Amino acid sequence: MKDDANFNNGTEKPSDLPIFNRVRSSDPITSHEAADAAKDLAFKHFGMIVNALKAHGALGKDGIAIHSGLEPNQVARRLNELEKMSLIELTGRTVKSSSGRNEREWRAI
Repeated sequence: MKDDANFNNGTEKPSDLPIFNRVRSSDPITSHEAADAAKDLAFKHFGMIVNALKAHGALGKDGIAIHSGLEPNQVARRLNELEKMSLIELTGRTVKSSSGRNEREWRAI
């Protein structure tokens, strides 16, 4: 399992990433502090997900979780953000999840 963000060859850091709103302006200060802390974690997750897709090919959410060491809900939270960053894309196919249900398949770009 790779836990670094070498998916971008070290050219980006968390502060360089697009801003994804993780908190509302009306939320309490503790929520704002948590959102700031989540940026570094999100950056780490981005790297783990992209690296798993590069190493193992196209996968569904559960497959990405298995190969990245993340929990499926952690992967699910990041997929749309990675797609908006043009780092991953849907293949148009579905694969079976660990529970046997269909889920969308993703690949690294």
